[in-house]
Amino acid sequence: MSSSTPLNRAADSLKRATSALGDKMRSLRGPGSEPGKRPGQSNKRGQSNKRGQTSKLHPAAVWSEAAGTAGDFLSPAWSRVRAVWLKFVWPVLAVVSLLGWVVLAASIGLWWAGQAWGWQEAKSAAMVAFLLFLLAIGFIVGRSAYGVVLDLARTRVAVGDDAVGSIAVSNVSTRPLLPAALELPVGSNTAVFHLPRMKPAQVHEDLFTIPTARRAVIVVGPVRSVRADPLHLLRRRVMWTDPVDLFVHPRTVSLGSSAAGFIRDLEGMPTTELSSADVSFHALRDYVPGDDRRHIHWKTTARTNKLMVRQFEETRRAHLAISLSINTDEYDSEAEFEMAVSVGASIGRQAIREQRDLDVLTQKGPLRCETGRNLLDDMTRIVGAPMRKTAVDLARTLADTVPNASVVFFVVGSHITATQLRTAAASVPPGVRSLAVRVQPGAAPSRANIADLTVLTVGDLDDLAIVLRKAAA
Repeated sequence: MSSSTPLNRAADSLKRATSALGDKMRSLRGPGSEPGKRPGQSNKRGQSNKRGQTSKLHPAAVWSEAAGTAGDFLSPAWSRVRAVWLKFVWPVLAVVSLLGWVVLAASIGLWWAGQAWGWQEAKSAAMVAFLLFLLAIGFIVGRSAYGVVLDLARTRVAVGDDAVGSIAVSNVSTRPLLPAALELPVGSNTAVFHLPRMKPAQVHEDLFTIPTARRAVIVVGPVRSVRADPLHLLRRRVMWTDPVDLFVHPRTVSLGSSAAGFIRDLEGMPTTELSSADVSFHALRDYVPGDDRRHIHWKTTARTNKLMVRQFEETRRAHLAISLSINTDEYDSEAEFEMAVSVGASIGRQAIREQRDLDVLTQKGPLRCETGRNLLDDMTRIVGAPMRKTAVDLARTLADTVPNASVVFFVVGSHITATQLRTAAASVPPGVRSLAVRVQPGAAPSRANIADLTVLTVGDLDDLAIVLRKAAA
């Protein structure tokens, strides 16, 4: 017999597994044990192991090692069985509906009862049930030749906008196709489209509208055709397209060119730190060896008869940081939380339009801010939840994550107190302008100050531009 036969390969694998198990068991006995000696038997007369203690093999360790070795040995076989099951067996079993399994089990049970007790009526009912099951097979066999195109006019819409799509189905075969049904999953719901009898090369198109009442990522598709018998004992589905993600972005408002909170100076906001080279002139000072001669102010030098150089204030590019709390314990309702998301998205979108540096942070991490599309996509994926990390903790994280920010926005809910806002503002480095946007539906737009923190109350998303202008006044 050749050494490459399956029997020999199995024997070699079993031998390797047994050898590995033996090595692990010998290692568990301890360094003082040898093969052929009982646990605790001394190596020499009157001696035990190095520590003077006998080595014992725990039964749990043996079973654990045996189970691990068996798992390693059976894992390839289990992977092959699972692949065969998913490829050949499961597609066949998935065709049978719950009612179909009930009918099939009833036919078997009735036939067994008829055989056991001689009930001819039970046998007749079993034959009828089994015949119905066989007849249902004729409704699902055969191949369908559809050409299906799923088209969404826009894959990104705002809350309240119309999301319109279409399904175009064509008969690509050379024979007519019987009426059928198409299913289109839309999120947790399923839309059903009925196809008429279609001649070769005939095209049938259906339009549909997806409601966008709330912010969400809706999975549309895949489009699948359904074949079923009249009793729905068997149900065969065939996928024709890939699923498409529909992003329902949060509603945003335009803040306008005079929106407050945005630093309008292209060169940034001046600081109290002095520099020898910048664009914001501060004063003149005496020349010190090593200064750049290009900054010598020659007119003043000629008047004072000593070298004078220009001194500048350091400037920095406007860098916005937004802290958006997603802790639902800080909000009064879901509508209030959604307004906070819209406020953060509106401010961030305006900053990106003005080509400002931007960072947006939540309790679950930073959001992408490379483009407005990336920002709104990540804003759409935000899911609020009760959590231990509050807006104050998020403010501290923001100060550590974005140390070079020039303007910081804290977007919070109505349950945040003045003490918490003061604590959050204390984590902001000196020289950084900080504003808190407190969302409270129905409240009048207002502005207040808590130390160096400007607190803006927003009762409606359309009031955001108004309160931002108040902050600049």
